[in-house]
Amino acid sequence: MGLLSNIKEFLFRPVEEVSAKGSKQSQHSQHNGFSIETQPLKEGASFRVQGWIRKDGKEHHFIRADQSHSVEGGHELSLFKAKQCIDQLGESLFK
Repeated sequence: MGLLSNIKEFLFRPVEEVSAKGSKQSQHSQHNGFSIETQPLKEGASFRVQGWIRKDGKEHHFIRADQSHSVEGGHELSLFKAKQCIDQLGESLFK
C-alpha cells in the first residue's frame, strides 16, 4: 500500500473506528470557566494527547503529537495541553 493510500484510509475511516481507539474512560475537569474532557488515543504501546474544550455550547476538539506511555500520563498531559490552550487563546479558541 502506498503512502497516499494510507493517508486516504486514515482520513476517511468511519467515525466509530476513530472513537474506538480512544481510551475507554474520559476524565472531566474545569479551568477558568471552561470544561475539559480528556480521552487519550491508544496508539500501539502509547497514548496520544486528545480532548475536548467546551464552554457555552461551543466545543473545540484537540489532538496533539505528544504521547505518554500510560493512560494516566495521557490524561495528565492532555489536561496540561488543554489548560495551556485556554490560557493562551481563551474565547478565541472557538473561532
